[in-house]
Amino acid sequence: MWGHSEKKQTSFGEEENFTFLGRGVDFKGVVNFEGTVRIDGRLEGEIHTKGTLVIGEHAVIKGIITAGTLISGGKIRGNITATEKVQLLKPAILVGDVRSPSFSMEEGAHFHGVCDMGDNIWVEQERQDRENVHDLAAHRGKVRAQDIQP
Repeated sequence: MWGHSEKKQTSFGEEENFTFLGRGVDFKGVVNFEGTVRIDGRLEGEIHTKGTLVIGEHAVIKGIITAGTLISGGKIRGNITATEKVQLLKPAILVGDVRSPSFSMEEGAHFHGVCDMGDNIWVEQERQDRENVHDLAAHRGKVRAQDIQP
């Protein structure tokens, strides 16, 4: 009755990888991770993961970040590319450019940079639409010149 409980057993290959760089860890270089990564220390260089990257409140990152999902409450100075989304939580500070299909920012977080969410598709469509648009300012100039002449 009490002694036997069923536990779901998973093989080692099915478990998700989780990497943790704690507070007080200083690292310089290029790091590649599998799965979920949490950084609470200092890192200068490049971080690459297809999974989720969590930047803790006390973390300081300087460099290039590529991830599937980035969730940050820390300080980042560098450019970010995320294939899924970027979330800035209070009190995050991000100085750099973001390229991601989804970007969200809590009140109290700070961001200085450019955010590219795939607007290049819209820009291409807009350029095609401009072919049939007349320059109204140039037209007004002609009308005014005609009105002034006696």
